[in-house]
Order: sequence, then C-alpha cells, then structure tokens
Amino acid sequence: MRKAEILMNGRLAGRLYETSEGYEFVYDPSYLQSDKPEPISLTMPLSDKPLRSVILFPFFDGLIPEGWLLEVAEKNWKLNPRDRMGLLLACCKDCIGAASVLEDNKE
Repeated sequence: MRKAEILMNGRLAGRLYETSEGYEFVYDPSYLQSDKPEPISLTMPLSDKPLRSVILFPFFDGLIPEGWLLEVAEKNWKLNPRDRMGLLLACCKDCIGAASVLEDNKE
C-alpha cells in the first residue's frame, strides 16, 4: 500500500492511501481541530471518517501535470502514465497552490 501526506499551506491536512479497493483519504485529527480548518476540496468535505473512491479522487488527479510536462516526468522517472498514484507522488511535491503531496514512508 502506498500512502502520501497531504499538506495544505505547509500544514498536514491528511493522508491519502492507495488500497486494493481503490483510494482512501483521511483528514488528520489535529487539522480538523485546528482554528478554521478548510476542506482540501469542495468535493472532499471535512470529516473524521475516511473518504473512499475506486479511482483517484478528482482533486488529486487534477494536480498531476499534463501535456509536455507529463511526458518529461514519464521519461525522466520512467513512470507509467496509468499509475496515477505514482505520478502524484513523483510530480506533486511542490504544486502551484495550497496543496502539496509528500510520500509517506513511515510505518
């Protein structure tokens, strides 16, 4: 199972997991309890329960580059264009906007 830490404005907002059934996103409890937490997307409302999807959540899929930049990433890192989680982990550490995706290798 691959997993990622999702940061919003440099602050841990939650974790994204790739599971055998699809994907799961869980907001971090400290983020939910912080002063005025905001959802990472309107389609992913704040909740203390896991959000699940059989495909990569559209918000995260939208962070993955397209066109020539995607081709550069695929060639340089030998990434499969169908491996959306792999692309997200490789290409979205420093996105334009509030969200960042960091690979979570902690057990």
